[in-house]
Amino acid sequence: MTKLHDRLNSNLADWNVAYVKLHHFHWYVKGPHFLALHVKFEELYNFAALSLDEVAERLLAIGGKPASTMKEYLALTTLSEAGSEAKDTDMVKAIVDDFIKLVNELSQTREMAEEAGDAPTADLLVKQIEELQKQTWMLSATAGISVPTKVKV
Repeated sequence: MTKLHDRLNSNLADWNVAYVKLHHFHWYVKGPHFLALHVKFEELYNFAALSLDEVAERLLAIGGKPASTMKEYLALTTLSEAGSEAKDTDMVKAIVDDFIKLVNELSQTREMAEEAGDAPTADLLVKQIEELQKQTWMLSATAGISVPTKVKV
């Protein structure tokens, strides 16, 4: 397995942990912003599902073997699982933090793909990064929190 395959598997693990965390937040959000956040979290877990599938299929297309168990995902992820209970604002902040990590992780993988001459993989990651940055901005504005000005692209 190549280093690019390893990086993509780490990204796949991150997307899977984000997917599960977003479902958790979707089910357990409470408070005055319940309705808006319930809908938003569903939108985001659907985005995560699409993204993880794209990464797994890209791995297969370039001769890799995607991780496919929770045990593998938890060993490979850079993200943490959701806690048992959190306030709605803490959920939003946790997602913002995860999306910033994902942008940075995907950016590193994109650089590796470009160095390997794998433009299709790099392009796929650029599209995911772009959407993550947009969602990070929207969630940050919703929660009234600042996003670091230097998020690697």
